[in-house]
Amino acid sequence: MSFDIPTAVFWVSITGLVVGAGLWAWSFIEAHPIRRLRQMDCGTVLVFSSILLRFVGQGKSLSVIEWALALLSPLFVAAALWRLTRTACPAKGPMKHNKGGTA
Repeated sequence: MSFDIPTAVFWVSITGLVVGAGLWAWSFIEAHPIRRLRQMDCGTVLVFSSILLRFVGQGKSLSVIEWALALLSPLFVAAALWRLTRTACPAKGPMKHNKGGTA
């Protein structure tokens, strides 16, 4: 068995797809809402990144559906990454944006 780049790209993309789908499935079991959201976002990044990786690794021209996925995938990845940064752990220290509360 010889090592070639298209086969390696295929298996890396399949691995990312399986892990991302697993995170999506696990998020339906998760009880904590922020953890559920973060798992779904991580799954979204992995699934759509692996779709883009598959397009790079294939040797044939893209179909209409593949072109639509190639154009929409970066938007989904960017939105999920933005939401992951927004739901990250808050900085320790005094609250800077206290709107109407007492703390």
